[in-house]
Amino acid sequence: MPKPRKKGRSKQERERLRAALENPVPPGGVGTRVVDVPGNLLAVDPSDYRCSLLATQLADEWVEYVAATGITTYAQPYHQGIDRLCQYVDDVLGPEAEKATLVDPGLFDTLVGWELSLPEDYADGSTRPYAMASSIRVLIVRRDDHPSRSVAPALVRLVRGPILIGSGQSNERDEFTRQEKRSMVRAAWQSAHATARRLDEGWALAGQGRHPDRGSWTSIPDLLWGLAHDAITPDDIRLRMPSPGQWPSDLRAFTSDEGRFVPQVARIQLTRRLYRRLYPVTRDLHAFRVLLMDATGHTSEEVTSFGESEVEFLPKGVRLTLRKNRAGLLRHRAFRDRPAPELTAPEEDDQGRLVVNWPRRETSSVVRQLLDVTARVRAKAPDVTDTLFVRAAVRNDSTVFFGRWSPNIRDATFGDWLDAMGVEVKGDTNIGRLRKSVKVEKAIISEGRVSDAADDHTEETFAGHYAQGTTLRILSGRTISSAQQHWFGQALARVDGPTVVATGTTTDIGHDQLEAAGMSAEEADAVLAGQLDMGVSHCRNPYESPFSRPGELCAVAPLRCLECRNAWILPANLPQLLLLQDHLQRLRVRLSPHVFTRLWGQSWVNLGAVLEDRTAEEITQARKHIEAGEAVLDLPLAASTEFDA
Repeated sequence: MPKPRKKGRSKQERERLRAALENPVPPGGVGTRVVDVPGNLLAVDPSDYRCSLLATQLADEWVEYVAATGITTYAQPYHQGIDRLCQYVDDVLGPEAEKATLVDPGLFDTLVGWELSLPEDYADGSTRPYAMASSIRVLIVRRDDHPSRSVAPALVRLVRGPILIGSGQSNERDEFTRQEKRSMVRAAWQSAHATARRLDEGWALAGQGRHPDRGSWTSIPDLLWGLAHDAITPDDIRLRMPSPGQWPSDLRAFTSDEGRFVPQVARIQLTRRLYRRLYPVTRDLHAFRVLLMDATGHTSEEVTSFGESEVEFLPKGVRLTLRKNRAGLLRHRAFRDRPAPELTAPEEDDQGRLVVNWPRRETSSVVRQLLDVTARVRAKAPDVTDTLFVRAAVRNDSTVFFGRWSPNIRDATFGDWLDAMGVEVKGDTNIGRLRKSVKVEKAIISEGRVSDAADDHTEETFAGHYAQGTTLRILSGRTISSAQQHWFGQALARVDGPTVVATGTTTDIGHDQLEAAGMSAEEADAVLAGQLDMGVSHCRNPYESPFSRPGELCAVAPLRCLECRNAWILPANLPQLLLLQDHLQRLRVRLSPHVFTRLWGQSWVNLGAVLEDRTAEEITQARKHIEAGEAVLDLPLAASTEFDA
């Protein structure tokens, strides 16, 4: 049966895994496979499962894949997928699981069943089942690609095909608001300065002490001196100090947690407080990550993945080597210092508001402070050379750890740091939201140019990931609304219909009225003489038709006169307009609605607007002219041969 999983690891277990990491098991060998990810050791022990042969094959591929790709936290889905698959194989196959390997084609149905069962243990829309299924497929494909390793052809066809479950839905995180980001950066500066001040005071206090054997095991300066000079260990504090009930009041106050002194955990609590006075701890480094992300605009992974050898200070700035493992990018970026502001002290602006001289967003300044703060830890951890984010920690077994920083330690996460600094944010306290906030600022500064905002990734990534935030959505909406209003205003201002002279008859209208409406004297004479009569209207210039080439006679009169800006409709045109209305009514019956609208929709609307302004008496009188044969409408043959085709 599978061995029970332990919730925590003892000191001996960690030492065993560390030894296994330093002396890896050869492929196919017996033993635990271990992968080192920041802040944790992931291990697969094939002997924990009945299907130990299958677990060995998958674990070998996992270890080699992690080493080849350099993935860190992304190694966890592979680890979890191996564990879940092996447990499933044990449960389904029972004793037969001992024979299960990737060479066995009979594993096909089991692998399909496992993949289909994954969503059962997760909420609807979770992406974790897909991640585990995809990870196992990657490992099997990798094994099949190896020239000296075999995989059953049926399994190869399965894993190279589409995954049998959905990918789930991942909700895009919104960026921090500008107020939240401003508060966060200010709190980060305060935290960074407080950390530097605490360490300086701690080492100064240690300089006043001496070895506790010559001084006192209850003296804070003596204890700090002993730890600073490696003259004593946490075990010495645990074994050689008097019982907590005999501690002096200043030592009890130093050890107390929010005013509460608990004798049962006093020694380990004191040890942690002493080391915290000498070295930065996990929570301290969140501030520097915030400041570097704000100053550089780069991701959390990039600003925490450069070592001391990858920092080059320039006369007016700093050059950093930034890594993004998932994208396989290695970039050298220079960050220039800006000129110092003239304002050197708080004062009031024109509106009487206080202006505070907050620290400037200089990358070089943040890097210098980070180097100073972590210098002693880096000296204690010479094997960690690819990051400046290193910390000291005292474990529950009183061992001291100097090494790589992990931002997800319990009670020291980014959210815990925000709470400790009194920064309130709405929604998820994920550091990725700060990266989005920086991207939003960059998009605003670049006036929405995606090519400028997406300066360290593809434009597709920006459109699909960073452009989905609330701020950019609001700005996009405003831009679209402004553009729509602009073109709508132009459309309303554009004159594409006829000019209507609504009163009197042709004989009643004189030059003055036509010229006041916009006609020239020559055009008015031609209209009054009937030389520009097109049937349903008069045309001010039939050789400047918007429907024909310039200089050519209009080819669409009178069918399109009601859509032409050159058309002038006089009261005498009313009978012809009524005849055109009758003609269009017949076309509405004959043509389908969408065809009629496409061909005659605008003319029909304009005609209705013209006739609506006429009185009932005028329309009745015009009908009498039509019935008496005094008004006719001459239309081209094409007007009577419209078909719905």
